[in-house]
Amino acid sequence: MTEIRYLAPRTLDEAIGAYAAASGAARILAGGTDLMVQMRSGAIRPGLIVDIKKIAEMTSIEETADGGFRIGAAVSGAALAEHPRFGEVWPGVLEAVNLIGSTQVQGRASAGGNLCNGSPAGDSVPAMVAAGALVTVQGPNGRRSMPVEAVPVGPGRTSLAPGEILVGFTLPPRQQGSGDAYLRMIPRTEMDIAVVGCGVSLTLDNGLCISARVSLGAVAPTVLLVADAAKALIGSRLEPAALEAAAAACRAACKPIDDKRGTIVYRTKVAGVLLQRTVAIAAERAGRG
Repeated sequence: MTEIRYLAPRTLDEAIGAYAAASGAARILAGGTDLMVQMRSGAIRPGLIVDIKKIAEMTSIEETADGGFRIGAAVSGAALAEHPRFGEVWPGVLEAVNLIGSTQVQGRASAGGNLCNGSPAGDSVPAMVAAGALVTVQGPNGRRSMPVEAVPVGPGRTSLAPGEILVGFTLPPRQQGSGDAYLRMIPRTEMDIAVVGCGVSLTLDNGLCISARVSLGAVAPTVLLVADAAKALIGSRLEPAALEAAAAACRAACKPIDDKRGTIVYRTKVAGVLLQRTVAIAAERAGRG
């Protein structure tokens, strides 16, 4: 039996050095809720596990001077829910992160792990994309940032270069009159994988939508940023015609598969329905701001 080594570094440099030196044979443990399942099933057998939960930057939540947030890649859903301010500013993102698994899983599961797992149905990813979040990654060649939507490139695959580790997320400050929301369709009432997920973030000025971002999950090989849906909302008062145009844009963007949880036709129709419902929640929250 091949030996599996475990390392829990205290610094990011140590983690990157060990991860890069393993030349693809290592796996990052941010929460382990995907990694452990994959190992138990025999899908992967890493030579080295690098646990990043003892690195301060990876487990911190920081509200920046301009009102934005920095969230470490290994911050658990439970820790994020306990933050006194995050859920007030980004309720949709928090909702999405808190859909990753059961209450018990929430103590371990992280948005960073959810993103790097590369699943098109990852719940936190559409909400992060709708929020306009950026990720910071660091590897042997230094640190860089990119939009969340640039990370997944296919099921189980990301754009991170060899030896690079996801460090964290940066969410921008919110304008007055902004709101966000995330909804998903699942066959069961709890603890299931999204058939379709929809994230919306928008800003209203006296009822007029002045900015919007729309994202869909589980309807294509990667999570989608649906620019045409946002364009249909911007400049409108979210009247039925604008909502239907945005829903049509979502349906047009879908490239789903048929599987045991949903057909192509079903997923495509649900994408439009979820868009309208998610916009309604985000708009109601924006009206409070």
